[in-house]
Amino acid sequence: MFSLQDKITIVTGAASGIGAAIAESFAGLGALVYVADCNEAGGTATVRKIVERGGRAKFAAVDITNEAECQALAKLVLSENGNRCDVLVNNAGVGHVGSILTTEPADLERLWQVNVKGAYFLSRAILPAMIERRAGSIINLASVAGVMGMEARFAYTVTKHAVVGMTRAMAMDHGQTGVRVNCICPGRTQTPFVEARLKEYPDPQEYLKQMVAPHALKRLAQPSEIAAAVIFLASDEAAFVTGSALVVDGGYMAGK
Repeated sequence: MFSLQDKITIVTGAASGIGAAIAESFAGLGALVYVADCNEAGGTATVRKIVERGGRAKFAAVDITNEAECQALAKLVLSENGNRCDVLVNNAGVGHVGSILTTEPADLERLWQVNVKGAYFLSRAILPAMIERRAGSIINLASVAGVMGMEARFAYTVTKHAVVGMTRAMAMDHGQTGVRVNCICPGRTQTPFVEARLKEYPDPQEYLKQMVAPHALKRLAQPSEIAAAVIFLASDEAAFVTGSALVVDGGYMAGK
């Protein structure tokens, strides 16, 4: 039903997890995907998997916390594609376990730099070309922690609320130019990111059971299931969807 044929796309944090699933899904639907990540080994592995399946992808090394590198990535993509980028997915993100009392200023700053400023820098670099063409879709990866409070996730919750707010502000500012801006709010997803967070607990398996329990579907999401929602927002079928914070959480919030 959905096609991304020949759409020029950038996916950040595409070396693993949800980002890799988005990149692979986009390529499978005909897009040219720039796999953007600071992890060269993981990023090139994602590209190799896409190419082996007959898709089109290029690795682009970038530290999204560096504005100059984000500008350089935008310049590269636009110069190679006639000043065109159809879809930007700001997926890269990091997390932290702790309350305000156990979150050091450096912890909050690290999450702010990646989760918020990274999306800000790259959106700011790509947006003028989208406005010029009067077409484009920007999709930010937020979280259920962006629309609700989450215990022991102070810095993560703060930054993901900021991502939702940034999404809505951009949608209002640029809707009249033909650029749509939305975000996805995933529930708990089985990724290396979540596995790393589990290791921060004394009993990872016990906490995994606690993570699964609140979901109506009684399981974690697979990265491909989050990617499916991103595909919809990137596609022309979502032409009237902007400023949305689409929750994809297996019923996590339904019981809250």
